[in-house]
Amino acid sequence: MTYPDTELFIDGSWCAPARPAWIDVTDPATGQPIGRVAHARPADLDRAVAAAAKGFDIWSRTGVFDRYKMMRRAADILRSRVGALAPVMTAEQGKPLAEARAELAAAADIIDWFAEEARRSYGQVIPARSPGITQMTVKQPVGVVAAFTPWNFPVNQVVRKLSAALAAGCSIIVKGPEETPATPAALIAAFDEAGLPAGIANLVYGDPAEISAYLIPHPVVKKISFTGSTPVGKMLAGLAGQHMKKATMELGGHAPVLVFDDADLGRAIPVMAGHKFRNAGQVCVSPTRFLVQEGVYDRFLDGFARAAAAVKVGPGSDPDSTMGPLANDRRIPALEALIEDALESGGRLVTGGKRIGNAGNFFEPTVLAGVPGTARIMNEEPFGPVAVINRFETEDAAIAEANRLPFGLAAYGWTGSAERAHRLGHEVQSGMMTINHLGIGLPEVPFGGINDSGIGTEGGSEAIDAYLNTRFVTMAV
Repeated sequence: MTYPDTELFIDGSWCAPARPAWIDVTDPATGQPIGRVAHARPADLDRAVAAAAKGFDIWSRTGVFDRYKMMRRAADILRSRVGALAPVMTAEQGKPLAEARAELAAAADIIDWFAEEARRSYGQVIPARSPGITQMTVKQPVGVVAAFTPWNFPVNQVVRKLSAALAAGCSIIVKGPEETPATPAALIAAFDEAGLPAGIANLVYGDPAEISAYLIPHPVVKKISFTGSTPVGKMLAGLAGQHMKKATMELGGHAPVLVFDDADLGRAIPVMAGHKFRNAGQVCVSPTRFLVQEGVYDRFLDGFARAAAAVKVGPGSDPDSTMGPLANDRRIPALEALIEDALESGGRLVTGGKRIGNAGNFFEPTVLAGVPGTARIMNEEPFGPVAVINRFETEDAAIAEANRLPFGLAAYGWTGSAERAHRLGHEVQSGMMTINHLGIGLPEVPFGGINDSGIGTEGGSEAIDAYLNTRFVTMAV
């Protein structure tokens, strides 16, 4: 596998930046540069905005069935290249090949889902009070979209925004992740090869602050979509608000897992351990605060720790690896500081807790126990392979702890009681709650948080609404 240098994609063409500037791309398994990505400057952004404005004029007038057909072709092209693109994703992001293949295959499914939604953006006729009056609502694309995406799921995070925008009839400028640029570029290439007209999808890379400060206030841009940390999301949402721009914010979480005495531990432990250490814990919905009832606490802690210790950490290119490196070297000192603080606060290290080796960004799957609520890791998203397992006595105490933080992205529950499951579904404050199985992140279901975890959803039938304006038309005949 030869890792490609990644150019900008503007107005239907791959191009170098107007003023030559490139950013190194590093393999997180070795710490060594493997390629470069073009660094867009204001002149490049000017071109991208002009192209997107022209593209919107074309695409918003394109019939929904033609949009649908083009998107389905793009999905088929991407699906045919999963085997070739998975090693590229692994090289730039670090995740195991199996996870890279799964992400790419899921991306094709997401395109297919939104292609179908393009044909189902219905308005309505509203009964009038007087004869001879017709009242109706129509849905129209909002305009040019600026999308900002992170490195943890290089294709998945782009494809949701791109597919929803295209299904609605919008054009888009994607600001992709500099750490993992090649696979988002391959996604855009699939749409280009499927026949998407020039200017409708544009891809840039560069300084995040510079690009967001340029695109969000720009009068041509009408809609913002961002996935990333809560502090940055709040800042960008504030900037969007100043300019009255629609904004979808998919932000950080600190997912609680509530495990009750009547839970099926034989299912709960492997499912939650696999989910915790997927993508080395670099997942916004990754379970972090495990709240386990007294009666099963010791068994759960022992079983989960053994599952963590059995994770095979290694280069994602090794077929035997079940967890790859952290995507960048910034995460290692961040995790070390959180773990040290947890131990100083009175927590106990059950397994893991250290960097592995001196080359690459490998870190041990880590389990902490008995960590007080004042410790940083109980309040800050670790975004890494660290689980905290604490005990609780009563149902009320577990729900209170689950709702203690301002986050509200994902939550998990395990219980044999239908009554308790019903209560969890209604009282745990999160945008997504999955009970007794892992059922979030599918194309057809909502994906998004509440409170400090964001605004809006990027999945399900509701996702396309953020890219549409609903207009009311009334007429007398």
